[in-house]
Amino acid sequence: MHSFSDLALAVYCPRKLYYRREDDRDVPADVERRRALAFEYGTLLDADDALLRSHPIAVSPDEFRTNLSHARGRLERWSEIAEPPHRDVLLTGRECRGIAHKLLEGPPAPSIVSAGRPPENGVWEPQSVRAVAAAKALAWERSTPVETAFVEYPAYGTIRRMDISTRRKALYRRAIRTVEAIDGSPPRLADDGKCTACEYRDRCGVRTRSLRSLLGI
Repeated sequence: MHSFSDLALAVYCPRKLYYRREDDRDVPADVERRRALAFEYGTLLDADDALLRSHPIAVSPDEFRTNLSHARGRLERWSEIAEPPHRDVLLTGRECRGIAHKLLEGPPAPSIVSAGRPPENGVWEPQSVRAVAAAKALAWERSTPVETAFVEYPAYGTIRRMDISTRRKALYRRAIRTVEAIDGSPPRLADDGKCTACEYRDRCGVRTRSLRSLLGI
């Protein structure tokens, strides 16, 4: 049984997944603090600058309020997102299991909360795979189709609705194959930007190059 987080890491970097499996570390405190913002939207939406700056937001107070206001106006299920009927729900499907940070009802839909930065449009592939995994597990438990999911980037006040499309399902299937194929350490990435901030960089042995060296300066 694969975990949602393993599938997300398999898309991001299989080698990082290999090291993470050997390293039973807790979720960093700063990640937990950022995720906690997803359960305070009602308060934060009307908060003044001083209160917002006391929270781990990643943009200016004005930008944060603007982003969150747009989400409230755009999302039909805003009330459930802001005050979810269920939170931190363990879902177990046919192939994978893991935590949906929020679970909406009528129709059922999972929401995954990310501590990171949102892309300009849509969601990053690791969060897409995680959301599809949660939707599939929820569908398996409820014996009903789950057609949509949400991905939240609360430090930016950004919430994205995503369809469980054929393309996203194919990415999920690729992640399943990657996880099942890992037997020993996967190849290193080739000077990828992902390596710079990776906590396993020293153990992995990937050499990252500065902008000056890449430009031959």
